[in-house]
Amino acid sequence: MGSSKHIHGSNIIHNATAANRNTWYMNRSKKLLLLLLAAIVLGLFFSFRDELSLHAIAGQEIALREFQSQYATLSLIIAFIIYAIVTGASFPGAAGLSLLCGWLFGLGTGLVLVSFASTTGATIAFLMSRYFFRDFVQARLGESLRKINQAFESEGASYLFMLRLIPAVPFFVVNLAMGLTSIRTRTFWWVSQLGMLPGTVVYIYAGDSVPSVEKLAENGLSGIMTPRLWIAFGILAIFPYLIRRLYASFINSQGDSIDQADEVESTGK
Repeated sequence: MGSSKHIHGSNIIHNATAANRNTWYMNRSKKLLLLLLAAIVLGLFFSFRDELSLHAIAGQEIALREFQSQYATLSLIIAFIIYAIVTGASFPGAAGLSLLCGWLFGLGTGLVLVSFASTTGATIAFLMSRYFFRDFVQARLGESLRKINQAFESEGASYLFMLRLIPAVPFFVVNLAMGLTSIRTRTFWWVSQLGMLPGTVVYIYAGDSVPSVEKLAENGLSGIMTPRLWIAFGILAIFPYLIRRLYASFINSQGDSIDQADEVESTGK
């Protein structure tokens, strides 16, 4: 009897040790994978950073147009991958890439490309945070993460929609923080895409209005601004405020409806 208990206890200890060893190997594998991915992304970024600047592209403007004309599908694939990597890794330059895509592909194609590429990049960051960077994000964001979690629990996906419309919280922080909430990946995708769409439309429209990349590189946005673009950026600035007011009115009306229902129920009793 005593021998069987001893064997049983030994099995429990062995199983626990094996489980701990497996966990250690999994954590180590995740860290190695992350280091490898980070090294690849950073290597690509620093290797092609100069070539992707507006001034460098301006010097290859004619060649870029010819390449896009001859290899339309390949150009879209390359642009999509570059944009997704830049947004997913939170590298600077997304606004400039949006203008460039608008200039190179036009309003319609450029809008579809940037809308899906930016959402893809955001979702990659979201998934990396959820499955690989959880401890790191929790340690870094701290109190900010707690507030975002509380707001999401009380308001749901509409809170993410407002964060996308109103850039009060940095783009990459939203991606990482939302990865630690209970939101579904599919919901994160479509809410992000809708929320970022107004800003994407304005930037692609601005890029489509650019006469040449050289002029954009030399003078920035101020060099290409027209009355229509001023109106577009003005609408973009006002739009989140209007949405916030409408959203606040909706929340208040919902609260009033609940209060009225409670009053009717208590009166009935």
